Amino acid sequence: MRFRNDAQLDTGQIQDRRGMSAVGGKGIAVGGGAGLILMIIVVLLGGNPLSGGGTNQIPLGTGNDSGAEAQAAASDLSSDCKTGSDANQREDCRIVAVVNSVQEYWGKAIDGYEEAPTTFFTGSVSTGCGNATSEVGPFYCPPDATVYIDLAFYQELQTKFGAKGGAFAEAYVIAHEYGHHVQHLTGEDDKVGNDRQGPESGSVRLELQADCYAGVWASHAVGDGLIDELTRTDIADGLDAAAAVGDDRIQKEFQGKVSPESWTHGSSAQRQRWFTTGYQSGQAADCDTFSATTL
Repeated sequence: MRFRNDAQLDTGQIQDRRGMSAVGGKGIAVGGGAGLILMIIVVLLGGNPLSGGGTNQIPLGTGNDSGAEAQAAASDLSSDCKTGSDANQREDCRIVAVVNSVQEYWGKAIDGYEEAPTTFFTGSVSTGCGNATSEVGPFYCPPDATVYIDLAFYQELQTKFGAKGGAFAEAYVIAHEYGHHVQHLTGEDDKVGNDRQGPESGSVRLELQADCYAGVWASHAVGDGLIDELTRTDIADGLDAAAAVGDDRIQKEFQGKVSPESWTHGSSAQRQRWFTTGYQSGQAADCDTFSATTL
């Protein structure tokens, strides 16, 4: 994935809170779509990350940076991430560019689309859903309509979950979370109700739809003025990332068996299939997982 070198980046869509500690307790109350890795908390420990409480967690992020060190490492995005050339060279600038691209698309595709910021953080962060740590992975918080990510997660995606990585694998994660923002704006997240576990649960349907929406954006990404090139290898990297965080693969890796009754995000094959559906059709209307008889 390559960005047009002279494309202008909008860092105003990013809140850079790296190195700033969250204030308050350790409880987490992540709502709506949740993040790609919240499924692990449910799968391994039977907790419900949507109900709050921070006791049922396993460490996924390092969370070891001191505030001073992390603050020193954090860049001034407005100075360092100005163009597509910067996005082609720096990870944080690349995520700025992806956020810009995703919101550019949905701003045209949905009447009345409201932009949502992405917050970069290190270790922990205070959100409208409560205090969260990097242990939960990237997530979208409906109450404050914000995507949160500790960029260290991308290394975790490779080292803990076996994904190949790559620029588009990172983009897929962001596009998935903005899929949840779209669901929140359209009211689709209300369809989940209390149906939060199982292979055909409302939670799985919500997550698969967000994967599909990520594919829809990818279908339109080239030519938006920011992205110059999206190759088959890029799409393969995105599909690989989707498979790496499938419920079945994670369950087999961490608990040695697959338990579909506790799924919250869908299998690797389902996640790949719905991303591909969105990518091939380019139409959000084809992402109606809530009406689908087969997931």
